[in-house]
Amino acid sequence: MLVLGDQLDAEAAAFDGFDAAQDAVWMAEVDEESTQVPSSQPRTALFLAAMRHFAQALQAAGRRVHYTRLDDADNRGSLAGELDAAIERLQPQALVMTAPGDHRVLRALQAVAAARGLALELRPDRHFFCTVREFAAHARARRTLRLEFFYREQRRRHGVLMDDGEPCGGRWNYDADNREAFGRDGPPAHAEPPRFEPDAITREVLDLVRRRFAGHPGRLDSFAWPVTREQALHALQRFVAERLAGFGRWQDALWPGEPWLWHSQLSAALNLKLLDPHEVVAAAEAAYRAGHVPLESAEGFIRQILGWREYVRGVYWTRMPGYAELNAWDAHEPLPAFYWSGDTPMACLADAIGQTLEHGYAHHIQRLMVTGLYALLLGVEPKEVHAWYLAVYVDAVEWVELPNTLGMSQNADGGLMASKPYVASGRYIERMSAGRLCAGCRFRPGERIGDTACPFTTLYWDFLLRHEATLATNPRMAMPLKHLARLDAAERARIGDRAAALRAGTAGV
Repeated sequence: MLVLGDQLDAEAAAFDGFDAAQDAVWMAEVDEESTQVPSSQPRTALFLAAMRHFAQALQAAGRRVHYTRLDDADNRGSLAGELDAAIERLQPQALVMTAPGDHRVLRALQAVAAARGLALELRPDRHFFCTVREFAAHARARRTLRLEFFYREQRRRHGVLMDDGEPCGGRWNYDADNREAFGRDGPPAHAEPPRFEPDAITREVLDLVRRRFAGHPGRLDSFAWPVTREQALHALQRFVAERLAGFGRWQDALWPGEPWLWHSQLSAALNLKLLDPHEVVAAAEAAYRAGHVPLESAEGFIRQILGWREYVRGVYWTRMPGYAELNAWDAHEPLPAFYWSGDTPMACLADAIGQTLEHGYAHHIQRLMVTGLYALLLGVEPKEVHAWYLAVYVDAVEWVELPNTLGMSQNADGGLMASKPYVASGRYIERMSAGRLCAGCRFRPGERIGDTACPFTTLYWDFLLRHEATLATNPRMAMPLKHLARLDAAERARIGDRAAALRAGTAGV
């Protein structure tokens, strides 16, 4: 049976009926998975360390494992090459695996099996609440896809946060009670997430990654991610006990130098399958019903897992491979070089990118409304933005990253994932950080033209100007366009000139 680096679940369907006397597990570390995009050092290290720990656990449980390491002398460098060599060497009678989460990987493995005359049995991924077929049926029944309708259907179907057939508290959505900004004094005292000091296996991986991928982005000095099932369960328990209660209220808040705040940092463990979303949702609901966390925090967090995470997977598998080519705003600018270094005078971007390179992590508002927003307003080619997100974040697996980036962040799918583009000026970042991210910046969020104008603000108004006709068909953009209509021709021209200078790299950015 085949096990990929994001399938580290000993209870997966591929293990059903496993006979230790005659069956074996195949796993392979290959360069291709770190070079098809320049995978950051933290991301590569997390995958390899988790894979090696999982293989060790399988062997301890009496399962035979054929494992290829990245630095093995005869490593062929790709999953397809390694699988072909393994078939030649081991002569298996059949190939079995849980359905992969990456379209590219699935097609590559299917091609090898077909060339070798072997059937590749794909078993359903029980990790998720909703199968791809179920999502496809949901999508066919509606003219327009929207998360809220899917989420309510999921709540009813699985009985999550429901009382006598009705949503707990009488409401489906508690956003109105959530998403506050910090005051001027910043975030109140809060617990830090647990750190997991690298053991001998992980230290060996860190040394390997430093040597082999020295030119890749990111740093490993602070690497402390959970790499085993036991560590992931501990991280879940700590989050629910210590930070879930404040998650709803401050999930959108920004503060310089604060990478973690009340966020769970569980997405990487979930996407590697070290955690099961069913147990994560159950733990959050149990905390609410025990009176340990408020309903609005439990609901806000559960919506991310039961709603959004399942939703983006459904979009990915029902729309690929064409989805990756969408570019609704006809955006073709290159990704700025500072995305790979963090070297920019824009304080909010320097903070978010610097944190990303240090930890391989940024929370959802940093991704959507800082790094993603700037790329959208600048007009960056969506596939370049997608490649960057896939490369730098430890939780990036294509099925979840691509729709979040291309659809939600860049709105390049024409509104399939979101009913409007998530665009805003520098005022949004100023508000959500109580001014702290902007205080030390030489750009001013309230200015749209001139040398000290915030690039976000300039590009926001430029985006509205460039796409005014298209945006006019979207009722949710009526208010911004009303403000835009007040600008005279001279002001519009000055905005366009400043935006052109930002794109040309002649505006000091």
